[in-house]
Amino acid sequence: MRDKPIGIPRSAPLVTVVLAVGFVVCWSSGFVGAKLTASDTSVLTVLMWRFLIVAVILLPFLRSGGRGAIARWSGAELVGQVVVGLLSQTGYTLTVYWAIALGVSTGTTALIDGIQPLVVASLAAPLLGLMTSRRQWIGLGLGLLGVAVVTWADVASPGTEAPLWAYAVPLLGMLSLVGATFVSRLDVIRTTARRALAVHCAASAVVYSVLAVATGNAVPPASGKFWLAVAWLVVLATLGAYGAYWALIERVGITSTNALLFLVPGVTTLWGAALYGEPLTALTIVGLALALAAAATVVVRRRSFARPHRAPRASRGPCR
Repeated sequence: MRDKPIGIPRSAPLVTVVLAVGFVVCWSSGFVGAKLTASDTSVLTVLMWRFLIVAVILLPFLRSGGRGAIARWSGAELVGQVVVGLLSQTGYTLTVYWAIALGVSTGTTALIDGIQPLVVASLAAPLLGLMTSRRQWIGLGLGLLGVAVVTWADVASPGTEAPLWAYAVPLLGMLSLVGATFVSRLDVIRTTARRALAVHCAASAVVYSVLAVATGNAVPPASGKFWLAVAWLVVLATLGAYGAYWALIERVGITSTNALLFLVPGVTTLWGAALYGEPLTALTIVGLALALAAAATVVVRRRSFARPHRAPRASRGPCR
């Protein structure tokens, strides 16, 4: 595989810019939506109904390749897609929701998860044949510093109730998503993005349903607040985030798309402050500014290319 630079060129088509904005907004909506029912509903209840509904909506795509389409997959292909789904959705969402339920702020959770590009970029060169420049490594380092500053600001806040170990929970989710990103690039995984998403959501729906039933958390509350949260998560955090993510992966590649995660914490923090009264201190703003500087350094290339990098197959990277 030839070396390819990472980044979104300044001359990128308008549709790519719109997809990038939509991706950031939809991804951040997942953290905000996770807190809508965090205080009065089990995490398993929310996640079970979120993925059950999405799985039903996407069920037709399992047969989009023709009669009995899923039956034509090899065992390796199907198992590969299930593994990606369990890592990118089950493992990732469970840790994010758990961290927020423990009291970690939505913005801090988003920023801890946002160090994913650091790990992906460090592994991209040896595993994927991608080239990471010195300038981009500087940007990634700024992002890591931003994570440290914002996390410290959250831990030191007088209103913080989360135990110190809770800040490691979203880190586990980030590692789960990184694993899914690389598993999804195995040669045995060949399918369209829509069918892959259907399998991922179905696998998560099964796991969360089993866990919810086993723990007595399957029955949803009758409150409108619960169903508002589920609708928010289905439309924005799942369908919207997935759609934008897959489209960007095809247009600009894995590392560039994942680098946009540096923009998510700022949006999430503003939403958290406005909706939930989460602290927005000067130290938090400094950390977010570092993350934004990291995104500007990593995402935008100095040179424009005639054609954007496209992944050979649709199922190139997971989302939430």
